[in-house]
Amino acid sequence: PTRPSPSSPPPAPPRLAPQPSAGQPGGSAAQVLALVNSERGKNGCSPVRSNSLLQTAAQRHSQDMANRDYFDHTNPDGAGPSDRITAVGYQWSRTGENIAMGQRTPADVMNAWMNSPGHRANILNCAFTELGVGIHDAPGGIRWTQKFATPR
Repeated sequence: PTRPSPSSPPPAPPRLAPQPSAGQPGGSAAQVLALVNSERGKNGCSPVRSNSLLQTAAQRHSQDMANRDYFDHTNPDGAGPSDRITAVGYQWSRTGENIAMGQRTPADVMNAWMNSPGHRANILNCAFTELGVGIHDAPGGIRWTQKFATPR
């Protein structure tokens, strides 16, 4: 399953079937960033750069979804995508979030996101300048989070 959360309401995304979990996805965040920038380049957007605060927010969300067994942009306490990046101290003017669960590799998750209109819109939103990627492998599959943003 995947779900986007851009700064404006997206069309309802499809739920994609989870795939079996693989081993620990070391180096995968950098691979996702490279794949995002490849897609952005093909579509006339400047690359996004990695941001450590967004990375922290994304990683915390992926871990929280696994630890508390939910799959959503809003956690059980009611905190949503913008709350997460504000909580880590990132001052943003625009933000978007993609999540996915079960895809085994960066290529798999990017393929799923690029074939979903709402996720694709976040990836190809030329206004976003920074990205954090969070990946957590746990029972039930790998949880993936992309936090896109533009600072104030």
